[in-house]
Amino acid sequence: MLARIRGLLEAVEDNMAIISCGDVTYEVMLSGAEAARIGRHLGSQVELNLLHYLESQSNGAVLRPRLVGFASRSDRAFFELFTSVKGIGYRKALRALQLPVETIASAIAAKDVDVLRSLPEVGKRTAETIVLELHDKIESLGLESLPTDEPETGAPSASRDAVQILVQLGEPRLVAVDLVDRAVRADPELDSPDALVAAALRIKDS
Repeated sequence: MLARIRGLLEAVEDNMAIISCGDVTYEVMLSGAEAARIGRHLGSQVELNLLHYLESQSNGAVLRPRLVGFASRSDRAFFELFTSVKGIGYRKALRALQLPVETIASAIAAKDVDVLRSLPEVGKRTAETIVLELHDKIESLGLESLPTDEPETGAPSASRDAVQILVQLGEPRLVAVDLVDRAVRADPELDSPDALVAAALRIKDS
């Protein structure tokens, strides 16, 4: 099973990223929110966490592989949880997720049906079902605290400040958390916000 892809982002078309990895080019499906984020990095190296689906065609006689990409492991975990709701397959979920994951997770935790109803293809009944089925799971997984999430390693205060700086620079919080986490894992000696931010930005641009 494919878990991650890193390569040159050639294009983003109809919420589909075209990523070249050496002699092989992959199509990776994206949510609307993720397509908007990654679209700023055309011509650059990008990295996405993946889910791998097999899509049935020709009355089940043909199975076609589909890749779905996410900015972070947290985004991927949320997507798997979101698609566990009855009636929400992965394609419907991709069309619905036009807001950042942390915004939607916070709405579920707060039982804010109005925010969920604002998503494409999510009516009142579906929004209520999402809250009913996921509210306790969001809490048990800690996903409701995504807006204040921190990297798993490194000096807590420095990591927290580095994430905040990246958010102020325009990065979605989950992306900032993931970048800082990767920076700390690459160099555990980094212990200041400025150093962590510089390292995170190098990872983003690499």
